[in-house]
Amino acid sequence: MVQLSVNVNKVATLRNSRGADQPNLCEAVRVCVEAGAPSITVHPRADERHITRRDVRNISAHLHSLNPAVEFNIEGDPRPDFLDLVEEVHPTQCTLVPVIPGEITSQAGWTRAKTPPEFNRIVSRLRAAGIRVSLFVDPEPAAIDWAADLGADRVELYTEPFARAFEQGRRPAELSFERYARAALRAHDRGLGVNAGHDLDLHNLPLFATLPHLAEVSIGHALISRALFVGLERVVAEYLAICEFRSPVG
Repeated sequence: MVQLSVNVNKVATLRNSRGADQPNLCEAVRVCVEAGAPSITVHPRADERHITRRDVRNISAHLHSLNPAVEFNIEGDPRPDFLDLVEEVHPTQCTLVPVIPGEITSQAGWTRAKTPPEFNRIVSRLRAAGIRVSLFVDPEPAAIDWAADLGADRVELYTEPFARAFEQGRRPAELSFERYARAALRAHDRGLGVNAGHDLDLHNLPLFATLPHLAEVSIGHALISRALFVGLERVVAEYLAICEFRSPVG
């Protein structure tokens, strides 16, 4: 079974467009957890355009009150205030993601050549605090090997290229999937867990969920968008059905 982590950033985006506290972020988290979501993801950016530092603290406390077994994954670039917040909240997992100034959403994974100074110390710092560390990477052997050399626990494969290939038809989707499968197998061989995320949805997830050794998918935009029409509880159940029904490949 693949674990679903619901990214609730877009709930915060809608709230922030009007101010005040509607829709309520903790209420959204509660609905997701009661619908069976085993994990919640947030990505607090430096400009706080959706998730704020206060949100991170509130969600952490709320998850513990609802169900301590539900995992909490915090994504972000390793700026000092972000790392301090992660250590304070102590989530299950921290996914380190590169950020390009001015970007709307993530555009690429880390590479060995494009990382902050002493990146290995950042990974070690979080692991020493008992936090599982995942690195957001492209499905390339060099990126996988780099993450393993740093001592990360997992990689999160950047899946937008797969999503775009899937839109082009069956054969492009299969060719892209094969690329991700090779990356997943290499990660497993290097002792890394395999997560994935970015533009996965109800259409492309049934294929991607069969990826060898896939442990977790993080899905936000597509899930919250559909929830506007059918409700959050129902759409979480739809994604869980795909994750639980997947046919193991690895």
